[in-house]
Amino acid sequence: MSILVGKETKLLVQGITGRDGSFHARMMKEYGTNVVAGVTPGKGGSSVDGIPVFNSVHEAKEKTGANTSVIFVPARFAVDAIYEAIDAELDLIVCISEGIPTLEMAKVMSYLRGKKTRLIGPNSPGLISPEEAKVGILPGHIFKKGSIGVISRSGTLTYEIVYHITNSGFGESTCIGIGGDQIIGTKFIDCLKLFREDDETEAVVLVGEIGGQDEEETAAWIRENFNKPVFGFIAGKTAPPEKRMGHAGAIISGGSGTAPEKIKAFKEAGIIVGETPKEVAERVKERLS
Repeated sequence: MSILVGKETKLLVQGITGRDGSFHARMMKEYGTNVVAGVTPGKGGSSVDGIPVFNSVHEAKEKTGANTSVIFVPARFAVDAIYEAIDAELDLIVCISEGIPTLEMAKVMSYLRGKKTRLIGPNSPGLISPEEAKVGILPGHIFKKGSIGVISRSGTLTYEIVYHITNSGFGESTCIGIGGDQIIGTKFIDCLKLFREDDETEAVVLVGEIGGQDEEETAAWIRENFNKPVFGFIAGKTAPPEKRMGHAGAIISGGSGTAPEKIKAFKEAGIIVGETPKEVAERVKERLS
């Protein structure tokens, strides 16, 4: 079974008339996702590849029953797009936009408290439940329906690990790119809670990165609360010390948040860690075959 997105997803695309929005709306539709609407203020009444465009999220939801939004909006407008989708009481928002200031995201997270909406991202590649729905920019052809849940802070590394998992004979139940920024709407533990309740997810792969303490906190939670096999990979083992890396979340301060620390925490929690993306898939096959 899938989590978060599936056959029941009715997707609207915020920023659908832009270059990225129009391209990926078409890709998601071709994959089989039920893309019911697009939103671009001032472009209401037009269409993109047969998808009707509305001036507001509220109008799009009212006319189409949309329950999920994916945001392809430049960073300076993306926060307002998130607020608009929250106010429309959508079930899920997936924010692809990157470069949103951390302070603005802190305000968004405060606003989300007590609301029904879940936010994935920002700076997320999206998520996919193979053969059901793709929301975001993930390359659908490398995924296969199966029993491995994947949660990742990295974009391209996710694709490589999934490629090897698929080629090893296993498929994915749902793959979630949670985003690489310091403040994100949904974290590893939030996703693990959903996979824990999914009978068709047999095991989970975590793809972490240097910076922050999310991986260490997740490892501690897994030790006490998660009884399915967990496999892990940490990106950034070769990052030079005292350097700020590309992702906003990949900031190492005071010697904490390093790859060795995260790998140690994973192993102490019983997580099976691969040294390379291919090795992660090999460990999955060894453990589950």
